[in-house]
This record gives sequence, C-alpha cells and structure tokens, in this order.
Amino acid sequence: RRLREKFSMLELIRTPELAAEVTLQPMEAFDLDAAIIFADILPPLIGMGLELEFQTGIGPVIHNPVRTAYDIDLLGTPPAGETLAPTLEAVKIVSAELDPRGIPLIGFAGAPFTLAAYAIEGGGSKDYALTKAFMYSEPAAWKRLMTKLVTVQADYLLEQASAGAAALQVFDSWAGLALGKTAYTRFVAPYNKDLFEKLSQAGVPLINFSTGTFPYLEEVARCGGDVIGVDFRMPLGAAWDKI
Repeated sequence: RRLREKFSMLELIRTPELAAEVTLQPMEAFDLDAAIIFADILPPLIGMGLELEFQTGIGPVIHNPVRTAYDIDLLGTPPAGETLAPTLEAVKIVSAELDPRGIPLIGFAGAPFTLAAYAIEGGGSKDYALTKAFMYSEPAAWKRLMTKLVTVQADYLLEQASAGAAALQVFDSWAGLALGKTAYTRFVAPYNKDLFEKLSQAGVPLINFSTGTFPYLEEVARCGGDVIGVDFRMPLGAAWDKI
C-alpha cells in the first residue's frame, strides 16, 4: 500500500524491481509454501493494441474496446518478450531469490474468455451483455479473437516458465459468471483446451482455475490442467466427484 501511494498499478507492474519487491513482501513476512508473481491479467491486451488504464475507485478501463469484427482484425499478437518483458524480468529476479530457499514461484495469466470479455466490455461488467451479444452474433469474429488470445497467452505463459516460474495458473475469472454449460462448451472450452495443450511443453504443473463453473466443472476439467481450482460455491467432495 505504501508503494501504491507512490506508483500507479501499471508502474508497479512495469518496473521489474518493484514488482519483485511486492512479490517478496509476503514471503518475508510469513512462512508460505509458494509465491505468485505480482502482475495483472490485463497487460497482454496492451501489447495487442488496447489502451488500458487502472482508474482509482473504478478499476481497469479499456478506452478503445473491441466492438466490431474489424476491431479484432486490428489486434496484434506480438511476442511476450517484446510487450511483457518487465514481468518476465520480475519472474527472473524473484525465482533467483526463492530457488535457493526451495520456494517455488507461480506464474499466471488470464484465460481467453476472461480477456475477451474485458476487451469487449471495456472493463468490469455485471451481465456481460456486450460480450454475449458479440459471441452469438459474430461467431467467426469470436473465433478469430479467441485464437489470437490463445496465441498471446500461450507465449506469455511459456516465457514465464522459461524465466523461472515453477507452476503456471490460468485464471478464467468470468466464464462461469457469464455462461451456462452449453455456451461454455461451444465458445470457451475449445480454446482453453488449445491453450493447455500448448502449455504442456512448459514442463511445469498447470493450474486451471475458474469461478462460478460448478454446474459444469467436469467440462472445465476436460480442458486440461494438472490442478483444477474450485471456488466457494461447491463442497470439495462434490467437486472431486465432478473432476
């Protein structure tokens, strides 16, 4: 919090030494099993061509959201080494600090649907109406968008593993809050499967985390991941039965 008084969210994320410092703060204060790199799921969208700002009291805001098929065609898929180098450098710094102590570092990124929803909604949403309207009315453009996001996120996560991350977590924060089973199976699952297949070459454990997906957790588990994250909505025993 004291650092946030001096620096914006993006400044902290884009300054490797500061991101490393924030990552290591809880490791110095507590006897924890692992660290997770200080970052956010949204910066990959900046490299693709979207204008992201974290506004005080509001959260992330995208000033040029994706609303048309042409907008999707304009999005780039640059390598993570060019657009997300500060986070990769922070991973190197932290892993070099923690490896001698036998403490693993977790890297992470957002899942394709969650990033697509942010890109289309332009920020947070209560009903994901714009995302679902686009998904159903422009299925071909939706496929292009999700394919681009898989390309960007796979490269980003693999680079995190190369930089020293001992495990990789994929956050699908919004799919279960926005979609039912039929829509998830049609519009999300194929791309998550593709992403996890690409990540299998990382050689580290993969964590597949989502929220609100308890009605179709078995479909989530089929997408891949060595670990399936569950939220508070389902008893662990029931989750095991589905997984």
